[in-house]
Amino acid sequence: MAKSSDSSVTNGDGSTKRGLFNRKPKADKGPSRLKQIGEVFQMTRRNDPLAVWLMVLAFLVVLGVSTGIGALFQNWITGLILGIMLGLLAATFILSRRAEKAAFSQIEGQAGAAGAALSTLRRGWIVEQQPVAANPRTQDFVFRAVGRPGVVLVAEGPLSRARPLADGERKRLARILPNVPIHVIYAGRDEGQTPIAKVAGAMGKLKPTLTKVEVGAVSKRLSSLGNRLPIPKGVDPYKARPDRRSMRGR
Repeated sequence: MAKSSDSSVTNGDGSTKRGLFNRKPKADKGPSRLKQIGEVFQMTRRNDPLAVWLMVLAFLVVLGVSTGIGALFQNWITGLILGIMLGLLAATFILSRRAEKAAFSQIEGQAGAAGAALSTLRRGWIVEQQPVAANPRTQDFVFRAVGRPGVVLVAEGPLSRARPLADGERKRLARILPNVPIHVIYAGRDEGQTPIAKVAGAMGKLKPTLTKVEVGAVSKRLSSLGNRLPIPKGVDPYKARPDRRSMRGR
């Protein structure tokens, strides 16, 4: 067996093995799940101190109920073990919900915040990543999503400016898709508007009218027309979007 000049080793059958110094470094897998959960917890605690107490309360309530049920069946140890696991699950669920709310509170009022609301939608929605209408001077935007309820436009900005912007886009879509329902949600804190954190929930309450096949057909029809809107300089809606995976601790 002879060593080659590149620190590889030649076996008797002619095959070679890389030497110690020729091994490829392991790819960086990124932060661990526990580290991600820790970062989410710290962010949530800074913006929502009540979340910590709600997590503790949820854990203790689940633990107490589970242990009590175990004691009734004269097996409190099993109840205690199950209570710890279920309590941690309940606390994690509370953290996920409060973290999402805290993340939205940080970006509310920023340009592109309505797009962040659409990024948290569940399956079944096809979301246009860039705004479909905008006012470059005031930086008001209209974002679009297609789902079983039809086409949903989410407009951000003061209602006096967002309404004409959304109405113009709705009229344009009505000409293109005359038989498809078009809904408009105004995102914001003013009267008659929906807070950013509740936009996805409001869309989920809309009555389904299209089939999955029709949703795909409507989306393809809109995609074929292209997005005629250039993004205004200095505005990047992606910067306003929270990391959904981090909010879940995954």
